[in-house]
Amino acid sequence: MNESLKVQPRHLERGAYLYVRQSSMRQVIENIESTKRQYALRGPAIALGWRDDQIIVIDNDQGESGASAAWREGFQRLVTDVGMGHAGIVMGLEVSRLARNNADWHRLLEICALADTLILDEDGVYDPASFNDRLLLGLKGTMSEAELHVLKARLRGGILNKVRRGEYRCPLPTGFVYDEAGNVVLDPDAQIRETIAYFFETFSRVGSACQMVKVFRKEGLLCPSRLRVGDTIVFRPLTAWTALRMLNNPRYAGAYAYGRRQYRRALDGKRLVQRRESGDWLACIPNAHPGYISWERFQENLKVLEGNGRGYELARASPPREGAALLQGRAVCGRCGQHFRVRYATRRGKQEAWYVCDRGHATRGERDCQSIAGGPIDRAIGSLVTEKMTPAAVELAIEIRREVEARCEEADQLRCRAVERAQIEADLAQRRFMLVDPGNRLVADTLEREWNEKLRAVAETREERERARQQDHVALDEAVRQRLVAMTTDFRTLWDDPVTANRERKRLLAYIIEDATLLKIPAEGITKIHVRFKGGRTETLITRNPKSSAQQIKTRPEVVHLVDQLLDHHVYSEIAAILNERGFRPGASARPGRATDRFSAKHVAYLMHTYGLRSRYDRLRQRGMLNKKEMADRLGVHELTVDRWAKYGLIKAHFYNDHGWQLYEPPGPNTPAKHCSRWDRLVDRVAGLQVGLQNAALERKEV
Repeated sequence: MNESLKVQPRHLERGAYLYVRQSSMRQVIENIESTKRQYALRGPAIALGWRDDQIIVIDNDQGESGASAAWREGFQRLVTDVGMGHAGIVMGLEVSRLARNNADWHRLLEICALADTLILDEDGVYDPASFNDRLLLGLKGTMSEAELHVLKARLRGGILNKVRRGEYRCPLPTGFVYDEAGNVVLDPDAQIRETIAYFFETFSRVGSACQMVKVFRKEGLLCPSRLRVGDTIVFRPLTAWTALRMLNNPRYAGAYAYGRRQYRRALDGKRLVQRRESGDWLACIPNAHPGYISWERFQENLKVLEGNGRGYELARASPPREGAALLQGRAVCGRCGQHFRVRYATRRGKQEAWYVCDRGHATRGERDCQSIAGGPIDRAIGSLVTEKMTPAAVELAIEIRREVEARCEEADQLRCRAVERAQIEADLAQRRFMLVDPGNRLVADTLEREWNEKLRAVAETREERERARQQDHVALDEAVRQRLVAMTTDFRTLWDDPVTANRERKRLLAYIIEDATLLKIPAEGITKIHVRFKGGRTETLITRNPKSSAQQIKTRPEVVHLVDQLLDHHVYSEIAAILNERGFRPGASARPGRATDRFSAKHVAYLMHTYGLRSRYDRLRQRGMLNKKEMADRLGVHELTVDRWAKYGLIKAHFYNDHGWQLYEPPGPNTPAKHCSRWDRLVDRVAGLQVGLQNAALERKEV
């Protein structure tokens, strides 16, 4: 059908949409002829009857791939306007300009057919509502999608072929460059090489990315980083993310690696990145070029990073931390066989460590398997370590001293490199200033200002180096040397020194002990520690469990037993005086600020009621003693007479409390009878009774 016959007045009443697209910005810049051909489609549209002001150009998808419409705003706008009936014709140089995806292409055809919109390309005008035209457009879309696949497969195949040989050039990480022959070599900048080498050496020493960042910050060192724009190197403070990225990069081990990540597009057009396992990499060629570490060292670093997680199954491999628990990651539960977690709690101003096995509680809602106070455990382990390490203390002290000095020398060498770099930049700024025309003050002033800034940077770098050297000198002063020398004679002194960091104690412990199995026996109040050394030898230790708050203030059993004995002959106040005289203290004296507490009658009464001791009244009644009424009835006298006789000693009475209440011994053969005391006073009767007792005693002696 003639093209002019397909264009109807209803089409000319609507706009003509011209869609312009190039797949990449490089094509936009270099392939300008294709862009001109696309813009030239305005001519056929005008020839078909559209006015120039009716032609709407959509060219905001320049540099976007046509593989999907998700991230192409211009194509989405085109589809929207067609669906709303605003477009009479859609123009594109070819089908590939509009879409490389059959789903997007057929969706556009369907909407154009429903909206009665024509499609124009370099070959002619098509009516999507016509079966023949739609069939032809569908074939063109299929060929366009197949063309994209063929192009990608061809390019991808060439890349993968070079990748398998290790010849495909990829962006190199910081510390590597391509030489003139295209080979990968170490960066010629000595400061960059030495900093990266020190980076991996520090990780081998501390075993943690975060701790390595702290070391760089403490020593005032900067890490080199390559900028994407300009491919320049800048020195920045080391971050944990940068440290992890460098540790996981196999190029630093001299291995050629490709395909470590997989990229794909999401529905919203965003680029998603997914890491692949090492076995799924497209290429991995060890020893392909020089590296900063060996391939074996790289594998060990990956295992250390994997073990630095906080999961139970990785607890033993966790790096030493600042906490006081010596068996962090090495304590094994003696009941379930799992590793303990370390918990810290602050009580009464002191931080306490606890070994807790709570996997059952976290996963199955069960009670904690064990919870053991870390103080006695750590003290027992510390004593064991000091005993085992004393013979090797001399060699260890010398090695530590050498390591500290070598570390300071390496850090100072890196700072010297920073000073040299700053001086080179200052000299370069000076030469630029000297070469400029003095009359051109606009340029000369700028170069002079840059020169002054570089000189200030040199001065600051030198001051920073001098300050760091002073700090290193303080770290290696005579006091530290004496402390290291003292280690050669008494390792226990260094181990117990508060200045020694817990992290260093744990690092030392890792070379001696493989693990320690803890089994708490509450019934006996002890914890058994089965220590397994690196060489396979084992040893068992026993520690006493610390008392709880209730147990700490509990009265000792020997005090309760003594109170039970004293109740036979003494009242509460007398028993309290005896306990204080013998140096015993109540349980509450264990609380802070109550060390001066003493026993009182109330304390003794509390002990009697709490521990179920028999009262003094019951003890006296069990011995047959009578109360006042019973005694008065037995003697046939008034109760007041019983009190008077007891006061003067005619009958024996015993106090059973501190309020003066008494019980009386039963009357014997010498018990006085009642008679008038006017002629025989109580005082005389008592004196006569005493004389009679003395005479009876003399007669027994003579016999």
